[in-house]
Amino acid sequence: MAPRPRLASDPEILAAVFRVVAKLGPSKLTLADVAKEAGLSAAALVQRFGSKRALLLAAAADAAAGHAFLFAGAREKHASPLAALMGVADCMAIMGRTTEEVANSLSFFHSELADREFRAHATAGAVTFQAGLRSLLRDAVAAGELAKCDTAALASTLFATLHGSLLSWVLEGDGELAAWLKSDLKAVLKGYRTT
Repeated sequence: MAPRPRLASDPEILAAVFRVVAKLGPSKLTLADVAKEAGLSAAALVQRFGSKRALLLAAAADAAAGHAFLFAGAREKHASPLAALMGVADCMAIMGRTTEEVANSLSFFHSELADREFRAHATAGAVTFQAGLRSLLRDAVAAGELAKCDTAALASTLFATLHGSLLSWVLEGDGELAAWLKSDLKAVLKGYRTT
């Protein structure tokens, strides 16, 4: 008797959700699309999550929690806090390879902000993201890479810069997204650099 095929784990399914969101956008996404991407049946997805809304809420929660891993990964990869900050731009580039994919990913994060449950996940993600920026900025100041400054205010500015930069790349960008994000980060940080 052949062994039963292994079912995809929740993290594998949520990764499939983000790939399908990038391809189709959240409004066109169906459970069948996600199931196919994850190697499952639509019935298996319904059994596990219940509905498209529940699946998208799980994805929103996963994205919000993922910011902590994003910053930990950047720190692990780069010894310099400032280099780790630039590494965050590389991590954000997973939102898509094309302007259409990034636009679809952005629509997932912004289209449901009027919905209280989705907004709660977006708010939690924003808090975690800004905390990660503040921590890297404090460490960059302590390491002498940046001049002493109000790191909370600068983190808020960088948060706005990165998210605005994503949108501007979708509207007018050429070249790679990570390079575009880094260019905008460098422009903001230029006045704070010590070297």
